[in-house]
Amino acid sequence: MRILRTPDTCFDGLKDYPFEPNYTQITTDDGSALRIHHLDEGARDGDLVLCLHGQPVWSYLYRKMVPYLTQSGLRVIAPDLPGYGKSDKPAAREDYSYERQVEWMGQWLEENDFNNITVFGQDWGGLIGLRLVANHPDRFARVVISNTGLPYNPTTSEQLLQEIQQFRTDAPTPSLMAMQKAISGMPSGDPALKFAYWQKFCWESEQLPVGMMMQMMMERPSTPVMAVNFLMNQLGLFNYSPCRSDVAKAYDAPFPDASYKMGPRAMPSHVPTTSASASLAQQAAAWQFFETFEKPFLCAFADDDPVTKGGDKIFQDRVPGTKGLPHTEIKGGGHFVQERAPEQVAAVISQLIAST
Repeated sequence: MRILRTPDTCFDGLKDYPFEPNYTQITTDDGSALRIHHLDEGARDGDLVLCLHGQPVWSYLYRKMVPYLTQSGLRVIAPDLPGYGKSDKPAAREDYSYERQVEWMGQWLEENDFNNITVFGQDWGGLIGLRLVANHPDRFARVVISNTGLPYNPTTSEQLLQEIQQFRTDAPTPSLMAMQKAISGMPSGDPALKFAYWQKFCWESEQLPVGMMMQMMMERPSTPVMAVNFLMNQLGLFNYSPCRSDVAKAYDAPFPDASYKMGPRAMPSHVPTTSASASLAQQAAAWQFFETFEKPFLCAFADDDPVTKGGDKIFQDRVPGTKGLPHTEIKGGGHFVQERAPEQVAAVISQLIAST
């Protein structure tokens, strides 16, 4: 396995990210050494909160939440998934899968011997985090999730499978605007087909505009600012845009060139949205586990996330540990609640730990 490592200089000068790095080496199934980075902040004897990020971001996403959590006496661990942030980045598409991320992060968890964990997962952080709980249940005390899921769809019609496959194979790469329009319409129509726009856009965009997308989603810049950024991106000069924000620079930092972006490009295609997904059996087993899970399990989904809005209901219906807890709606949090509502989310986590 060919593995890339982002030079440390790429992270120089990031705004509001003063944290010391911590590294753990694990071994991949072909014997390669893979280094995983994590933050470790707060009192060493405090209750441990494991904060897992999604795609295409990294632990920078938690910089606003860390102070709120540590001020509550908690210890915060925030790793970068392989392929993201300061962690090593396998260079080939076939290096990435849902099962490999679960395996890699499971090794990382055991190497650090973390226990009595309250896990917070959002986006892919929830998909991977929930599988870690199912695989290492004795290490976890509580679960908090936001804007995520545990996808399992064993009954996809043949017609829909063919439609999705034809779209992936034959349709032109959707533009950023077309992809956004499809994703924003996820509450209606078939989610698997609409999500295929994101999967196809990410995989077929060799120069995936991570920083620009995050600036759009997290900061909602004005129309003139976005027009300049779109133009500079089309010219291949986004890194020189006068309207490129600190947030855009931080989320671009792990990827000095396109060869480093295989993780965020490949991972959306591994979300198990249909019955043809490779992780179908493992997802079924995870749901079987959570249907008997009685430890505290709290949902804190945003009221305005077009992708996952309403996704908390399936957990509240099926997971015994959700009963009697104050499930929360994060106001105005968008998809990345850690950026737009960090105080709300940190309060949900702190209060759950204090009350259980």
